[in-house]
Amino acid sequence: MNPNILANAIAATRRTFWAVGLFSCVVNILMLTGPLFMLQIYDRVLTSRSVPTLVALALLVIGLYIFMGIVDLVRYRVLTRIGHRFDEEVGRSAFLAQVSAPVKAGPMAAKSEPVRDVDQLRQFFSSPGITALFDMPWLPIYIAIVFLIHPWLGWLGVAGAIVLFLVALVTDRIARPAMRTSAELAGQRNAIVSSGRRNAEVLHGMGMLNAVGTVWDGVNEKFLAANARAADVVGLSSVSSKVLRLFLQSAVLGLGAYLAIYEIISPGAMIAAAIIMARGLQPVEMAVQNWRQMLAAQGAYRRLSKLFDTPPEVEQIDLPAPHRELVIDTITVVPPGSRTPTLLDVRFTAKAGTAIGIIGPSGSGKSTLARAIVGVWPAVRGAVTLDGAPLAQWKPEQLGRNLGYLPQDVELFEGTIAQNIARFSPDATDEKVIAAARIAGCHDLILTFKDGYSTMIGDQGAMLSAGQRQRVALARALYGDPFLVVLDEPNSNLDGYGDSALNRAITLTKQRGAIVIVVAHRPSALSATDKLALIENGRLADFGDRDEVLKKVMRREKVENVRPTPQLQPAQPAQPGQA
Repeated sequence: MNPNILANAIAATRRTFWAVGLFSCVVNILMLTGPLFMLQIYDRVLTSRSVPTLVALALLVIGLYIFMGIVDLVRYRVLTRIGHRFDEEVGRSAFLAQVSAPVKAGPMAAKSEPVRDVDQLRQFFSSPGITALFDMPWLPIYIAIVFLIHPWLGWLGVAGAIVLFLVALVTDRIARPAMRTSAELAGQRNAIVSSGRRNAEVLHGMGMLNAVGTVWDGVNEKFLAANARAADVVGLSSVSSKVLRLFLQSAVLGLGAYLAIYEIISPGAMIAAAIIMARGLQPVEMAVQNWRQMLAAQGAYRRLSKLFDTPPEVEQIDLPAPHRELVIDTITVVPPGSRTPTLLDVRFTAKAGTAIGIIGPSGSGKSTLARAIVGVWPAVRGAVTLDGAPLAQWKPEQLGRNLGYLPQDVELFEGTIAQNIARFSPDATDEKVIAAARIAGCHDLILTFKDGYSTMIGDQGAMLSAGQRQRVALARALYGDPFLVVLDEPNSNLDGYGDSALNRAITLTKQRGAIVIVVAHRPSALSATDKLALIENGRLADFGDRDEVLKKVMRREKVENVRPTPQLQPAQPAQPGQA
């Protein structure tokens, strides 16, 4: 991730912030319209009893207030646009970081929500809290004006401002830990909800809904307690600052009245001083009222800074499309978020036009090897190369065009069948989509749906059965004729007809000169493979021709999940049907 993303986003809005500062300057100057009008009314109009003067002043004040309203509205809209510009600059990177977190940094990183942090900052840019920050620097100017009216009134204003700032500091000191805890617990709540949505069928089918609901209740109770603590602190501070501001306004008015009685200042100056002081302290009060949002925005910015504070990725060039071989060069793989390797010193080579099966006991490292081959889990030692170039030297988009991957846990996206097969590519063509579906053997299946390729499959492909999702995902892996196709348990949800279609797809893919890697437990998925790699305890225990390795495996009887069968040819189904 490029650490300059956040800095560039702030730099892109820096000039606009200067404009907001200019608008705030105009607004705060025009805020003196009311006190000055009051001063003129008391000291000029009432003493002269001049109606024309009153009308002229009224018209002038109306014009100034309208102009102030326009400038304030422009300031608000500019701040809103700043938030949108910030989202445009950072939002995509935050999205990519969030969806990549489980792969790059492990399950714990999946709880981070940078997209939500970007939303938090965008909302803050158009909130009263940020306008208070722009208006707060004008407090010394307002107090200086009150000093000009009379020093006693100015010192009273200084004392009130100091007390208000102390309230703000105490609020920050107490509310910050509670807000941090609240944010962490909110992430845990969201993780439970997301996990529940993904496993809704299991929760309902196995009667686990109430049990998981109890877990959510426990986290939610802690979240509400932390949120309530922060809300109570901010609420007390908000009320205190409001009462203090009103008291100070009255105190200035009272002291001004005392000075007016002895004719030290005029009655108009007395009223004007009270109004000016109230206006000067209002941003401080508003900042305290919005303290929770300000702390949340600060926390979001800090998390985004930490997220983007990584060395930028090296810009790669477009390499020639691979067409010769795949080399697994003594790789060791450690899952993200772990320190224990699950794959140790695995090494073999696959030439173009061959299919290699990966077998072994459950938990032996087969899926880890599949993830390493496609670059999802990079090797900590050794390298995976295509035509001699390590995966890290390929541009992600170019590498993706030359790779097809069917993971063990099939995930489809909300959209149409055609969009999922085409990997949501904007350049997809109907011909390529149909070609991939034909090779995967699911073209006829798709035509049985009312809307065919335009069928909406719902969230995570909920409208399809497990077998149908697997066959559509196979077509997605084969889309665009990739050079390397990695299939992890591709027949776990298939019937006999699906097995036949799978082996036909593997055969056709080999015939066009591609490499196919098949991770399998069921021997029917190995019929079209040429070689087998046996993985045991994270190491390559054997590698060679399919039949020879299978004979050794069956003879040793150490791989429980690969059962001997009279022949490796899949059974021929009577009729095609859905899995």
